[in-house]
Amino acid sequence: MTNRSQYLLDLVKRNVEPYIANPKTRAVMVTGSVAEGLCDEYSDCDVMFYYDELPTESELDQARQQNPGAKLAEILGDRAEGAFGETLCIGGVECQFAHATIAQWEREIASILEAFDITSPIIKGMSGTLNGIAIYGEPLIQQWQARLANYPDGLAQRMVEHYLKFVPVWGMGKKLARRDTTLWYHQILVESAQNILGVLSGLNRLYFSTFQFKRMGHFVEQMAIAPANLSTRLEGLFHQEAPVAVTQLEALVQETTELVDIHMPQVDTSLAKQKLGWRQQPWTPAPH
Repeated sequence: MTNRSQYLLDLVKRNVEPYIANPKTRAVMVTGSVAEGLCDEYSDCDVMFYYDELPTESELDQARQQNPGAKLAEILGDRAEGAFGETLCIGGVECQFAHATIAQWEREIASILEAFDITSPIIKGMSGTLNGIAIYGEPLIQQWQARLANYPDGLAQRMVEHYLKFVPVWGMGKKLARRDTTLWYHQILVESAQNILGVLSGLNRLYFSTFQFKRMGHFVEQMAIAPANLSTRLEGLFHQEAPVAVTQLEALVQETTELVDIHMPQVDTSLAKQKLGWRQQPWTPAPH
């Protein structure tokens, strides 16, 4: 853990004490870059609080008052839904405090592990929980972590099938050169890179969401199954001229589908492969 990560972890531990003093609090966990030891001087603190019953606004206000220098910036979400968040500025550090009932959090876990709802941004919370650091209520957090560590085969296959979709931009070079397509072209690059990562996340049993996806290099390092030099090659797509970038993208898509064939042969890759090697040809008017 870096010095900055340790500094933020110590800051969190001091500032959650008034919340832990509330008998409604069952568990507290730090997630994000602080828990993963990847902080820099721009990092914020992500903290999860779990309750049988959410604290009242009066109880939260009392906890804030016991943190000298803590300033409330905003309240997010609707407590009627069983979860909400507050953004605090503490000593110049932005702290995201999320409050949820245990029942609500366990429903969200079930939506991923049982219903395979991989389009929900909640899947980002699964990864955060798995890598989180318990500050209070460690047995409960360890129970959730053990459950999340058992990544279902059905979820893995759903991830692969959902993300195994690519627009064959590599075959449209001449058309793109003639048209005002800058935004669309970069959108396709972003979506293609995200889809490659989504497919590989399923193969590697990793929780992945496109929602605020950051630290790609660190994420890719966790993959035992991936094209060679994946992180560098994905990054390179956005720094190369379009003809080179789309050719590199086509190669990555081909290698990714080959890995699916090897490691998850029950998935049909024929549609993804259909446009590999394809190049769009202009039409000519038919003679009358």
